[in-house]
Amino acid sequence: MSTEPKLSKVEHAKRDSRGLRGGLAEAVAGGATRFVGEDPTLLKFHGIYEQYDRDAREKVENRTYNYMVRLAIPGGVLTADQYLAIDRLAEEHGGGTLRLTTRQGIQFHGLLLGELKPTLQALHRSLLTTLAACGDVRRNVMACPAPLTDPAHRTVQRVAAEIARELEPKSRAYAEIWLDGERLELSAEPEEPFYGTTYLPRKYKVGVALAGDNCIDLHAYDAGLVGLLGADGDVAEWNILSGGGLGITHGKSDTFARLASPIGSVPVAWGVAAIRAVAALYRDHGNREDRKHARLKYIVESWGVERFRQALAAELGHPVAPPRPVPPSNQEDHLGVHDQGDGRVFLGVFIENGRVIGPLRSGLAEVVRRFQPGVRLTAMQSLLLTDLDRSDLPAIQALLADHGIATVERLSTTRRWSMACPALPTCSLALTDAERALPAAISDLEAEFARLAIDDVPLTVRMTGCPNGCARPYNADLAFVGKKPGAYHVYVGGGLSGDRLADLFAVEVPADSFVDTLRPLLERYRDERHPGEALGDFWQRLAGHAPRTLLTGKEEALGERVLGLQLVEVAP
Repeated sequence: MSTEPKLSKVEHAKRDSRGLRGGLAEAVAGGATRFVGEDPTLLKFHGIYEQYDRDAREKVENRTYNYMVRLAIPGGVLTADQYLAIDRLAEEHGGGTLRLTTRQGIQFHGLLLGELKPTLQALHRSLLTTLAACGDVRRNVMACPAPLTDPAHRTVQRVAAEIARELEPKSRAYAEIWLDGERLELSAEPEEPFYGTTYLPRKYKVGVALAGDNCIDLHAYDAGLVGLLGADGDVAEWNILSGGGLGITHGKSDTFARLASPIGSVPVAWGVAAIRAVAALYRDHGNREDRKHARLKYIVESWGVERFRQALAAELGHPVAPPRPVPPSNQEDHLGVHDQGDGRVFLGVFIENGRVIGPLRSGLAEVVRRFQPGVRLTAMQSLLLTDLDRSDLPAIQALLADHGIATVERLSTTRRWSMACPALPTCSLALTDAERALPAAISDLEAEFARLAIDDVPLTVRMTGCPNGCARPYNADLAFVGKKPGAYHVYVGGGLSGDRLADLFAVEVPADSFVDTLRPLLERYRDERHPGEALGDFWQRLAGHAPRTLLTGKEEALGERVLGLQLVEVAP
């Protein structure tokens, strides 16, 4: 009897794809209107998702398919010319809109199949790519976007770029299909010497940060490096984190969100190799039978930290010491004006839910054209204009104001740290709205927080249209996770530090009942909070249990039990 594991459908598609080629080239050259068979699966490795307008409620046979294109931008770093090229493509092929992601990338939605090739070629001419922005490979490598000129911040950005290059897929399929065989660097090495024919079991999210700085939400990813400073102010050593990931399945207790564990520490020179070694362990030991259990977090949880550290050292060929202690982290959103340390300043601009459209889009493009700043994307879906002369700030701020772009001083603490995923109508996994629903929910919460005079402390509020966690809801102070059309599970108890997960507070709450459901908690927060205490911190003190680092898809709702009363009844 065969002892070979039963591979999932996606594993077969990867293995049989001829290095991610499949029938993509034939569909592009033949003028098809959509991809068929397993080609939509392979598209993801090229940074493309097949979608359709779910608001249209069309029968399958009548659907018009379109495509989302995602850029991989390590550390979120763009030049002015690159940003303007992206802006032009948004007008030409993206329906006049672009979207900043929660992982320092940019997405276009609504492209037709015939628009894909010219779009990817235009991006290539601007030294940009969509390769590996999706798929079972390392995703966009994140890093603190602040353009600070101290050695440590420069090291973080440099290492993020090195990791991105080290783990970039080597298949020539992308160049052959989309770029007519062009490559920036021609290589004679075999295709995929690291990934092999089946790549990784699932996505591999990586970030690089400094101790005490959680501006990229590092604990939420598969792997990460935390820089510890030496006497010279530069990174001397890395703590390695592994095993994070926030996707769950509603009602399934064997699926879970998990924060990354501190695995060990290595000298600074071994950082990139350590992230590659973690990827190798994942490649060789990940679950390729069941994609719901294929993420790296399931290996780390099953093995435990000590076994994983030993396996990492063996794969790395270098000792891995226990992790070093680090100070508590906080999450800086980098909004407003900040000194860079080189005589110039940068300006952080709030982008609600990352959607750049209308006057916001035209205002940003005008600023970039006139003043030629660098552009950096944050993990909070906002944008930094960098390398500015302080003398230009009044003109820049006036131009932004003329386009209705809010300054940080005008933002409530509730709206400032809010995030949502795109969800409906584009995402095939969405159970309900997120990006379209969160602004109104924030307005309701703003009014209630102002009424109770509790709007003086930063508050992370996040919403997703399904439980997969793309907007990182489970480590927020307050989160709404889509359960079914118009209804959400409500979570409370995370926070800016990102180092604990929230508790399920209430289930299947309609969007117009958020405030009514939360009011008993908010009133107690008003009456019993400590000075400066955040809502998530207050909940943790009220709940009285150890902060959780793992949250399953089937949890007890704790709101009524912790508050000692029955929450408002909501209509089914």
